[in-house]
Amino acid sequence: MSHFDTGLMWFRRDLRASDNAALHHALRHCRQLWCVFVFDRDILDPLPRADRRVEFIRESLVALDARLRELGAEHGRPGTGLIVLHDQASRAIPALAERLGVQAVFANHDDEPAALARDAQVLGALAHQGVLLRTHKDHVIFERREVLTQSERAFGVFTPYKNAWLKALTPFHLKAYPIAKHAGALAPLPEGLSRPVPTLAEIGFQRTNLSQLALPTGEDGAHQLFDDFLQRIDRYDEARDYPAVKGPSYLSAHLRFGTVSVRALASIAHGLHAQGNPGASTWLSELIWRDFYHQILANFPHVAQRAFKPAYDAVRYEHGKAADALFQAWCEGRTGYPLVDAAMAQILQTGYMHNRLRMVVASFLVKDLGIHWQWGERYFAEHLIDFDLAANNGGWQWASSSGCDAQPWFRIFNPVTQSERFDPQGRFIRRYLPQLAGLPDAAIHAPWKASPVELAAAGLVLGDNYPLPLVDHAQAREKTLARYAVVKEQGNA
Repeated sequence: MSHFDTGLMWFRRDLRASDNAALHHALRHCRQLWCVFVFDRDILDPLPRADRRVEFIRESLVALDARLRELGAEHGRPGTGLIVLHDQASRAIPALAERLGVQAVFANHDDEPAALARDAQVLGALAHQGVLLRTHKDHVIFERREVLTQSERAFGVFTPYKNAWLKALTPFHLKAYPIAKHAGALAPLPEGLSRPVPTLAEIGFQRTNLSQLALPTGEDGAHQLFDDFLQRIDRYDEARDYPAVKGPSYLSAHLRFGTVSVRALASIAHGLHAQGNPGASTWLSELIWRDFYHQILANFPHVAQRAFKPAYDAVRYEHGKAADALFQAWCEGRTGYPLVDAAMAQILQTGYMHNRLRMVVASFLVKDLGIHWQWGERYFAEHLIDFDLAANNGGWQWASSSGCDAQPWFRIFNPVTQSERFDPQGRFIRRYLPQLAGLPDAAIHAPWKASPVELAAAGLVLGDNYPLPLVDHAQAREKTLARYAVVKEQGNA
């Protein structure tokens, strides 16, 4: 069965040793296999020194290393484990392949533009050494051009994509890739490469508050979260929109870094969907949205730099010092709209933001403050543990109406009515904005409308311990409608 005497498994966004496509194929086709992860300096060097994502990855690598050692020991192969390097991946992988004398390198697909450029470099360097690079689909159910319209084009609208996705799905697409029974191919680590996973300090980073957050790491952490979610998945369709309620799966970071198999999740969700479980059906739709945005990025890579719909590049956003000040106030949760400010406090404190609130704050930045969606996209990219280019870009373009299947440009979220509807008792707001805790429920969504008596009783001085609104929503809405008129004039409304 083995095609190669020696091989190298390169982990990237797939930090697990179960149901991993590339690892499965590598173990099956190599007599001896080593495993590596590279803390890629091209990615890490520009980051702040305290970054929750780096800590999440590091902790998950400790678990992955331990599992690879266990798998090796179970097959009488002591001394196996994970090689962890801190270097430029484009240089380190070919160098390691040469040092180990491997015949093939295995990895899973990553369709982000920077990753494709990196992989092209690695492919060329390996080819020069006579080494193959084999990559596999792993982090989505359907990718690239696997689900197409009847005219063989990539989908740009979600609902027909979802229908085609469901029609194309077979048990094969959800089948797990066995790992354990093939793990006898794992090779002991060579001397000089058998070292513990480096500490954060050793790669130039600092600890964050990740350990204090309710986000366990690694495969075990993902399974712990999923087991908990399964107890309440039947209510997901209703609970998911309320940020003060334990509604979401909280698996987004695990899906991003591959500490859980999307096939395992989709298999259970699809099975419950077939039984008529409304929560599971809605959650399955969310997993399909994830595939949808990944195939958008793969087929329309221009979205990483500009609008999916070219007409929207003509929209003129605010700029200059006034725009900078508005953006800074949004970043720091000083807009004067409590639901927006509480959501921005959540992302700063935890690296996570509830999905409903991602839409609310994005709409507010673009359509109330008139700031370019790419500013918000970059801010989320810096702060979200679960940041994924495809989904983040898709979400921001949806909110700005410039993307595929986006909300129409004339539909603008009202931050007060969103607050009243989805946080009616102000529980989420009080959690993140304790200075507003003393306001009655009816006043907490729009403090500037509270009576002097209510403000005094709550110890609140608007403009002092909580800001006045940056903009009047009704006036901002009219400005946005005028701003987007350029799209209407081009017949793209």
